[in-house]
Amino acid sequence: MKAAVPFPAKSQVSAVFAAYSSDQQPRFCHQHCLPLTTSTSVNFSAARAPMAHSRLGHSWRKIPVGFEMVDLLADAEGLSMNTVNFKALFGKGLIGHVPVMLAKPQTSMNASDESVAQIVSFYKIPPEKVLVVYKDIYLPFGTLRLLPKGGYGGHNGMRSIIEGLKGNSDFPRLRIGIGRPPEKMDRANYILSQFSKQEHEQLDSIFRTGLKGIRMVLFEGVSDSGTFVNTPKD
Repeated sequence: MKAAVPFPAKSQVSAVFAAYSSDQQPRFCHQHCLPLTTSTSVNFSAARAPMAHSRLGHSWRKIPVGFEMVDLLADAEGLSMNTVNFKALFGKGLIGHVPVMLAKPQTSMNASDESVAQIVSFYKIPPEKVLVVYKDIYLPFGTLRLLPKGGYGGHNGMRSIIEGLKGNSDFPRLRIGIGRPPEKMDRANYILSQFSKQEHEQLDSIFRTGLKGIRMVLFEGVSDSGTFVNTPKD
């Protein structure tokens, strides 16, 4: 067993957040969820788990797409997301040589700032090292867009995060397209609906591209990774 890796000093950390997109508190939480009153200490290991995720294991629901991306990154890199603090389920460790904080806020969408702002402030994480991952109905299904900065684009979770960072929107974000709702379908109901069988079969490829893009952000910065992520794949 490899020795535990000491976590670096504050301000040297990068953070990957999943922005939630529902007016209700998350209920799905996947396999690592703990009660929000729980706080545990963990050892951080750089040991990696092999990346092998079947599309059959992905959620059929649209709503946890951002959270699932963070879960898959944690699983692929052997990081445990078993600490609850700052109103978030989070884990930290090394991805390659980069110290990283992974967090899934457990607040409502409109209160995402309560979690993200606390973590960013406590760990003194500069905005350019904050990556927010979230679903976007304004992008066609399966389209990924990695941007170095920008506005909230109609996403209330992102608006809350920007407000929590005192109006600073100069942080990268990875948007995961889930497509627009049908003309007569309510947007909230669409977000809570399931993927079609054809869409579900494509999730594995989409997540793999997203994970590679996130690693490139951590290792090389947004410019090169943006070129990779934003280039249509055959």
